[in-house]
Amino acid sequence: MNRIDRVTGSALGPYQSAVIRIGFSATWLLFLLREFPNRHELYGPDGPWSWDMAQQLIANNGAFTALMWSDGRVWFEIVYAVAVVTSALLMLGWRTRTMSVLFMIGVLSLQNRSIFMGDGGDNVIHLMSIYLVFTRCGQVWSLDARRAARAREHVAREGDIGPPDVVGPVLWWLAGLGLSVITFMGVVSEGWLVVFWGLWAVHGLWWAVNRRDPYGEPRQLLDVIANLAHNAALLVIMTEACLIYATAGWYKIQGSRWQDGTAVYYPLHLDYFSPWPALGDLLASHGLMVMLVSYGTVAVQVAFPFTLFNRRVKNVLLVAMMCEHAAIAVLLGLPFFSLAMIAADAVFLPTPFLKRLGGRVARARGGVFSRTAGAGAGAVPGPRAAESPDQAHVGFTP
Repeated sequence: MNRIDRVTGSALGPYQSAVIRIGFSATWLLFLLREFPNRHELYGPDGPWSWDMAQQLIANNGAFTALMWSDGRVWFEIVYAVAVVTSALLMLGWRTRTMSVLFMIGVLSLQNRSIFMGDGGDNVIHLMSIYLVFTRCGQVWSLDARRAARAREHVAREGDIGPPDVVGPVLWWLAGLGLSVITFMGVVSEGWLVVFWGLWAVHGLWWAVNRRDPYGEPRQLLDVIANLAHNAALLVIMTEACLIYATAGWYKIQGSRWQDGTAVYYPLHLDYFSPWPALGDLLASHGLMVMLVSYGTVAVQVAFPFTLFNRRVKNVLLVAMMCEHAAIAVLLGLPFFSLAMIAADAVFLPTPFLKRLGGRVARARGGVFSRTAGAGAGAVPGPRAAESPDQAHVGFTP
């Protein structure tokens, strides 16, 4: 009974889900900004995968992409700009329910437009963008959390719920207007229309119930449903990460180069994966190091799913995998793949560690602001540090 109450009574892993939100939205945002000069060749009208070919493929597989609604350059620029803006806003945690849906739309629109432009990291972002829609990933370390804290302070001080929210209803009406237009145009399949209209209706119901009676039974029921969806999505994310490592590890075992311990040697000598040739040559020149890295990679990936039942061993392997991805980013020139995998690994980070990390960032941020204020206006006291780890996220919010 206690376990049932825990699953239904709260959204588990608030810090982990916040790290996932920040990690994946930041990774996608940095990728879009880096590829901004090449956007037309990657996903736009100048790419090798023409609009007509993409249209034929999507007609067969039913994938969603807003870029199939028009082949004009202006429409492409609008979709790309929306993807950039929503990624930034989701990273900051502003209106996370709405931004998570728009973030998913941006990811699917660009990636499904040119399916041959992605790698393993893009596939992870593709999946996680869908899972994030069902999580309550703005509970901590977000602008939403700061706004909620201010609302609670207002209730405690004034005894009422304060002025009505204006931004939320405006976003909801704009989303409804956009859905009405694309429904009338018939550019989206029925399955995706059901998904989008369902999310739109749920968001409207949530706002109405919360505004009418934020402490009543209907709101409590919605909280239970939202907690179940969040916890189920978090479990799916954890399972997805385990499957990625398990399948990668077991497939490596079947390869002869991994069996003889020389697999890492070969990508270090490919020009495409050699941003730092001297560093790659240095590592490749030590046969023992190459063998240890090859065998260690396989061992860590195969063993990780089985270590989830032992917290200490799991944390050790988690650090090893993050260091491995950091090395891949540097040695093989795959920063966004590595960032995506590190963000996926973050779901397994222990809560006490994340609270301490948030507290340190909050104190560092407070110190910066206090020094700035002191330089500009004399001896002005800086923001008070969080009194406990549980309060650290309030100070960390942007």
